[in-house]
Amino acid sequence: MAPAAAWLLLLHLSLEPALVMNIGLQMAIRNFRIVNIDYPKVKYPVDFQGYCNGMMSYVRGKKQDWYCPETHYVIHAPWRAIQKLCKHCENFCDNYNQYCTVTKDSLPITICSRVTKQPPPSCSYNGTLTNQRIYLFCSQKYEGQPIDVIGTY
Repeated sequence: MAPAAAWLLLLHLSLEPALVMNIGLQMAIRNFRIVNIDYPKVKYPVDFQGYCNGMMSYVRGKKQDWYCPETHYVIHAPWRAIQKLCKHCENFCDNYNQYCTVTKDSLPITICSRVTKQPPPSCSYNGTLTNQRIYLFCSQKYEGQPIDVIGTY
């Protein structure tokens, strides 16, 4: 094998895992932004019978998964404000093996809670609009991005 080809193969084998991991992380950040941020807050048609039923239909469609989660958190704040929350993350949540943080200030959030255990697509949700501090997963310790909501504080 020519030295240039060997070098190229070595470079490819060493960079591929990093690229795959980076793509997975970028998808997690993108998915978080799509399904956990709703600003300004959308108004769903009356046929959805409430904000959370409309939002959860949207979430399940975006995830291409008809599983009905028990709880889903939707933050009603600008993406730029949410992004800043993971810029310096000192906490590591051992239980989840992820960096995590708690917001210093309360944020407007809708908590969508499943009402029944009916099979999809019959899932029904109630919503609670509140201002609370939020636990977030962050992609890394420094200059991270939010990737999920753990819960409220």
